[in-house]
Amino acid sequence: MSQLKQIHAHTLRATSTTNPHTLFLHSRILHFSSLADINYAFRVFNQIENPNSFMWNTLLRACARSSQREGQAMLLYCRMLAEGVAMPDQYTFPFVLRACAYLFALSEGKQAHANAVKLGFDSDVYINNSLIHLYASCGRLELAKKVFEKMRERSVVSWNVMIDSFVRAGEFETALKLFGEMQKKFEPDGYTMQSIINACAGLGALYFGMWAHAYVLRKCDGGLANDVLINSSLIDMYCKCGFLEIAQQVFDRMPKRDVTTWNYMILGFAMHGQAEAALKYFERLVKKETFAPNSITFVGVLSACNHRGMVNEGRKFFDVMVNKYRIEPRLEHYGCLADLLARAGFIDEALNLVTTMPMKPDIVIWRSLLDACSKQHASVELSEEVARQILESTGGRGGVSSGVYVLLSRVYASASRWNDVGSIRKLMTDDGVAKEPGCSLIEIDGVTHEFFAGDTSHPHSREIYRVLDVVKERLERIAIAFGLLSLNPGVPVSIFKNLRICNDCHKVTKLISKILNVEIIMRDRARFHHFRDGICSCMDCW
Repeated sequence: MSQLKQIHAHTLRATSTTNPHTLFLHSRILHFSSLADINYAFRVFNQIENPNSFMWNTLLRACARSSQREGQAMLLYCRMLAEGVAMPDQYTFPFVLRACAYLFALSEGKQAHANAVKLGFDSDVYINNSLIHLYASCGRLELAKKVFEKMRERSVVSWNVMIDSFVRAGEFETALKLFGEMQKKFEPDGYTMQSIINACAGLGALYFGMWAHAYVLRKCDGGLANDVLINSSLIDMYCKCGFLEIAQQVFDRMPKRDVTTWNYMILGFAMHGQAEAALKYFERLVKKETFAPNSITFVGVLSACNHRGMVNEGRKFFDVMVNKYRIEPRLEHYGCLADLLARAGFIDEALNLVTTMPMKPDIVIWRSLLDACSKQHASVELSEEVARQILESTGGRGGVSSGVYVLLSRVYASASRWNDVGSIRKLMTDDGVAKEPGCSLIEIDGVTHEFFAGDTSHPHSREIYRVLDVVKERLERIAIAFGLLSLNPGVPVSIFKNLRICNDCHKVTKLISKILNVEIIMRDRARFHHFRDGICSCMDCW
């Protein structure tokens, strides 16, 4: 910058403002200063009479790419329109739309979109890519899809942005379907594959995820095999598909890792109930890396403590997070600690934590406390108070899920208050609340099969129920039976459930693993359970 300032000073002394080359010199100075010192770039810009579109775009780009000046980019665009000397061109709008996306400024983004159409840029690929990103970032996926479908010409980036938008919105199957269409026209690149791996993680689609991993190793640029972002996504995918050992192999082979990599590995150990390994990797992170753990790291650490009932360790790490690393606890941290305390029987301490934390508890925290009250046989009065808090959090009975009614019903049943149990059931009927149906999924040879309680719709239903004669007719046992029927001996049976596993099913699955000598990996709403030789990885703490 010191040399650039000397050149700038010499330009001011030695050139005339009427010289046609002076404007070009100023545009170069503006360009280089915008990369190094944006405040100086603004001073240069304000001294230029009648800046052209390139100069406006140079400053717009610098603001849009800065993490603190996106608002300035929008103001600069408005100033450009107001002065009316230089008109926005096809390079202007991607920068403006990027700033709008970062600020979730949907209304301003729509105005920029309208202006681009008026100026005849509605077919520009770069502008349309930016529009897809804008609308998806603002939660308007239908508008993003509309822009994408209207594009007469698409680039790899167009497909990548649309696929990534579906993944971020949780529409994983749609993302994979769109990926299939993309492959007919373009070779996927690293950005594509990262989105696809994330989609497989969301679906628990192991076979597709392994194919994506193999594709990266075989066909993509050699550097991608060691790419931190892709390998971090692979770790997350294998953890969420139940294959923790493969996730560890990916982690161990990485030449370089960032904090996200460590977070995925720690969270993976936590969700699989391997608390000791999670805490060991946390210690490795602290000792080995130059960067510090962040807020998400401690979500993983506290989750690990929660899944194994490690109360003292949970209290200790919460304190370390706050006092050593100066990380302000978020709702997730309070939720992990409150759930840990309540499930261990420290319900009063958990309630005190929840009622004194600086933010309002959400329904997830209150539900976990009600669940703990049910399992710990807390007083009916306390359980009713927690249920009342849930009602207040959801704005009345209309927003309460069936799970809350079921938990409160259990509390009344354990206290032999059968009239109140009947009242809860009547409330459910009056409010039109049906118990959420349990659903189990199992992937066989890349195809996902879905089962509900008492399901007879599957084409192999007759054979499945023959196997069920051994293990009786219950929800996840239908999926287990299909796995036993379809998989080769020695291959683990992987089950994905939409609800938390109940005590009865947990006991039966342990027995099945022992009697039939099969490993069963079950992912429920909260975590993974690995059943082997009659023992579960959660050590009966879930």
